[in-house]
Amino acid sequence: MENILHGSCACGTVNYEVRGPLLGAVTYCHCWRCRKHSGSSFGTTAGLKATDLTVMVPDGAPLGSWESSPGVRRYFASCCGSPLYKEDDARPEFVALRLGTLDDDPGRRVEVHYAVASRAPWVEIHDDLPQKSGDGPPFGRRE
Repeated sequence: MENILHGSCACGTVNYEVRGPLLGAVTYCHCWRCRKHSGSSFGTTAGLKATDLTVMVPDGAPLGSWESSPGVRRYFASCCGSPLYKEDDARPEFVALRLGTLDDDPGRRVEVHYAVASRAPWVEIHDDLPQKSGDGPPFGRRE
């Protein structure tokens, strides 16, 4: 039986399907890009094969994108601004999906806090998940 997950933007105009498993760790990423892109203290993300993601965008509501770092594009719903996924030229066969846009339970749970050296000062981590420092700048700086 094929694994199918559904997701959408906040206003429901842009919808997507994931036909295949989430790959790699489900992460809470605390880097500045994930904070800024999510508008929150961290981004919850999981990788998947690019060919497993189908985005349905009606006419007049194209996806917007921006290059967050060289070779990395982040996509969002132009209608409401919801962040959806990112692509990296270094690994074009994969995308990183923003799990907050899922409408279905992926059956996976977060496995790691990533880029904790960059976390916002108001974030206190009280769970037992592994924490990876990451290579980003400290809070308040972009590098």
